[in-house]
Amino acid sequence: SAPDTPVIDQAYSKLSNSITVEWRAVPGATNYMLTAQDGDSFVETIVKNSPGTVMGLKPATLYRITVRSINSGGKSQPSPFRKVNTVLAAPILSVRSPSCDSIAVSWKAVHMAAGFSVSLMRSDGLGRMLKQNTTNTSLIFTNLDPGTLYTIKAYAWNANGMPGDDFTYNQRTSPNAPVDVKVAFNSGALRAVVSWMPAEGALTYSVTVSSGLLKLRCNTSSASCMVPSLQCSSEYNVSVTAYNDAGPSQPTDAVSLKTIPCAPVNISVEEDEPGHLLVSWSSISLGHYYVVFVKSDDGLEVHCNTSHTQYHFQSDCGFTYFISVFAYNEAGQSPLGDVFNYTTAPCCPSDFRPVFMSSDTVRVSWAPVRGADLYETRAAGGSGVVLCRDTATACTLSALQCSTPYNITVYSFSEARGSNTSCAPQYVATAPCTPEIKNISKEGVSVISVQWQPNNEEATYVVTARGEAGLWHCTSTRNSCTLMDLPCGSAFSVSAIARSPAGQSLPSYSIPLETAPCCPNDLTLTQVTQSVTNISWSVGRGAQTYVTALESPKGQAKCHTLQTYCLLGCITCGTNYTVSLRAISETGLTSSCTYQGYSSSACCPSGVKLYRLSNNGIRVFWRASDETINYNADLHGSKGNFSCTPSSGRSHCVITKIPCGDVYTVVVAPVTDKGPKLTFCPKKIYS
Repeated sequence: SAPDTPVIDQAYSKLSNSITVEWRAVPGATNYMLTAQDGDSFVETIVKNSPGTVMGLKPATLYRITVRSINSGGKSQPSPFRKVNTVLAAPILSVRSPSCDSIAVSWKAVHMAAGFSVSLMRSDGLGRMLKQNTTNTSLIFTNLDPGTLYTIKAYAWNANGMPGDDFTYNQRTSPNAPVDVKVAFNSGALRAVVSWMPAEGALTYSVTVSSGLLKLRCNTSSASCMVPSLQCSSEYNVSVTAYNDAGPSQPTDAVSLKTIPCAPVNISVEEDEPGHLLVSWSSISLGHYYVVFVKSDDGLEVHCNTSHTQYHFQSDCGFTYFISVFAYNEAGQSPLGDVFNYTTAPCCPSDFRPVFMSSDTVRVSWAPVRGADLYETRAAGGSGVVLCRDTATACTLSALQCSTPYNITVYSFSEARGSNTSCAPQYVATAPCTPEIKNISKEGVSVISVQWQPNNEEATYVVTARGEAGLWHCTSTRNSCTLMDLPCGSAFSVSAIARSPAGQSLPSYSIPLETAPCCPNDLTLTQVTQSVTNISWSVGRGAQTYVTALESPKGQAKCHTLQTYCLLGCITCGTNYTVSLRAISETGLTSSCTYQGYSSSACCPSGVKLYRLSNNGIRVFWRASDETINYNADLHGSKGNFSCTPSSGRSHCVITKIPCGDVYTVVVAPVTDKGPKLTFCPKKIYS
C-alpha cells in the first residue's frame, strides 16, 4: 500500500533559487516528492531522503511547500504545506578601479531588497576587511593599496533583514605611476631608452614621447623601452604610464628630452679674397655651437668651434677642400650632412721662363702648378695678341714680330673653378730681325768689306765668312764691318746675324764670295834646248789656268795652260828675262805673280872641229859666240869619259890618253856657274 503522509519539520531558503525542506522519515517510503507552488506554477523534485532541496525557483518569491512519500505502492497524500519565501537574488556587481588607491562598486537594484552589504579584502589575506552597508546601488572603497588584487563580496537583504545570495568579484586596483624615470639618448641612432622602477601590480607599461602633434609610443612588460625614429633638433616630453587589468596609472611627470641638432644645411663657400674662404650655413634649432671641419685633398685637416653661422679660413690655390659642418648641443653631435667640396682657383705659374727665342717665336716653359688642367699663354705686344692653349707645361708662341717687346702671361685653368686671372705677366722681347746684306766689296787682297741694312735697335751684328778654309768673323753695331786676312783661292759663303740680349736672329741670305787664286809658291825654269825653256810651278789654290811669260828687250815668250808646266820657245840664248805668272780662277779672278829673273844659257859654239894627235890625244876647236864665255869639251865613250876646259878667252883644248879602238861623242858647251852641264849643244862623233 502507499506510504504514510510525511510531516514537514521546517522549510527555509538559503539561496534565491532554492528552498530546503526537512521532514521525518516515513516507514516504507523509498522516495519523496517535494513540491513548491507559486500560484498556478509549481516545481517538483524527487529526493531519496530528508533534507531535500527544490531548485529552479524565483528569488524573493513566496512558495507553498509540500512533501509526498513514495514507494512501489504509490504516493502518499501531500503533507501540510509550509509557506516559505526564497531569499533575495545577489546583486550583479560592476567593479572598476578609478584610481590606484580606490575601487568603485556599482550594481543594479535587486527585487525586494531593502539594503545591501558590500565587503572588500585583499585577496592574499593581508590587512583588514572593509565592509559597507548601503541602500544605494554604488559605493567606493578608498585608501587602498595600488596594484593590489582585492576580493569583493556583496549581498542584498529584505525588509526583515534576511540576507540574500552573495556575489563575489576579484578586482585589482590600478597601478601607481612609475618612479625614477630615466632617459638615455643614443645620438648616433636617434633613439632613446627609457627606464623606470617597476610599479606594484603593473602588468605592462606604455611610454609616450611627444613633441607638439607628434606622439611616439612604446609598450613593454619590462621596466625599460626603446623609442626609435626620433627626429633631430627636437624637444620631446617623455612620460610613462603603468597598466594592469584595472586600467592605467596616472602618467609620470614629463621628462624633457632634447635630441641632437640636425645637420646644418644651406652650406655655401665664397672666396671673398684670394687665399681666404668664407663658409656659411643656416642656423639650426637646438644647436648650441658648431664645428667646421675643412680637409684638403692632400690629407691635411683643420677644424674650428664657433657659435656663429660662418667661418673664415685660409686657403691655398689649386686645392680641393672638403667642408663639413656639425652642430652640437648637450645631446651630442649632429648627423653628417652633405660634404661640401670647393676647389680654389689653380695656382699661377710663377717660374715660367723662355727656353727658346727666335725672331718670330718664343717658347716658354714652367713647372706644373696645383689644380691646373689647362694653361693659356697670352703674348700682348706688337700689333696684337697671340694665344696658346695646351695641357702641357710649355707653349710655343709663333708668328710674332721680330725685335719686339711682349708682355707674356701664363694663365692656369681648371674645370672646377675656371681661370686664375691674378697671374702676373713677364716682359719678353723677341730676337732681332734678320739683317739683309746690301753689298760686299774688296778693299784689299785679303780684306773684304760687308754692308747691310740695319733693322734692329741695340743689336750687335756678326758677319761670318764660311768656307772649306775655315770661318772668319767681323762684328759691328753699325751697318758694316771688314773681314780681314781671308786666304787666297778660297770660296766663302757670307752671312750676317744680329744679336741682342733677347737672342739671335736667323742668318741672312748667304752671299757667295771668292778670293783671288793663290800664286804658286815654287816656280822652276829649265832650259831644254838653246831656244826652248820648260817652266814648272806648284799648284796655286783656287787657280784653274795659268799664264806664264818670259820678257826681254829681245822679245817675249808666253804660254796659257791648264797644267802646272809650260814649254816656252823662241828663247834667245845668253839673255836675261823677267818671269811673270798669272793664276786665273774658274770665275776669272786673277792673281799676278812675280818671280826672280831668268837668264838663258850662253849660246853653243859653232864650227867645232876635231884633230887627232899622235899621243892618242885629240884637239878640239870651236868658234865662240862671245869671247867672255868659257867652254868645256866633253868626250864620252864606252871606255871612259874625258873632258878639257881651256883658259878664259881660248877656243880650243886638248884631251890626251884616250883609249883607242872606241867611238866617242864630243860636245862643246858653255860652262855654267851652277847647275848641270848643258847637254843640248851639237855633238861630234870621233872614232
